Amino acid sequence: QVQLVESGGGLVQAGGSLRLSCAASGFTFSTSAMAWFRQAPGKEREFVAGSTLGGTATHVAESVKGRFTISTDNGKNTMYLHLNSLKTEDTAVYSCATKPRTTVLYTTIGAYDYWGQGTQVTVSS
Repeated sequence: QVQLVESGGGLVQAGGSLRLSCAASGFTFSTSAMAWFRQAPGKEREFVAGSTLGGTATHVAESVKGRFTISTDNGKNTMYLHLNSLKTEDTAVYSCATKPRTTVLYTTIGAYDYWGQGTQVTVSS
């Protein structure tokens, strides 16, 4: 079955960096849409970044563009989110999601079929 397992979260000071990983299994990674979302306390879940076409097409939300980047390793069936210049407002649970068998890079929550359990990122001032 489809599984998504996130890792790499933690506590970091403002200005620091983290790399989140999403290990995928149970579907064809390279022909699926993959995305990162985050949900901060008291806020709605929001799109952060996404990838499709085996990582050749990517999109990063304007709110984090220039600080966050997304990458994939098709050989390892793993997607990464590189978080740089972190701010306290980046504190959230970060989750990865997938919609198998599509080349469309969706940014809406409802488009994705499977979700990981999430990993907590806490940025201290």
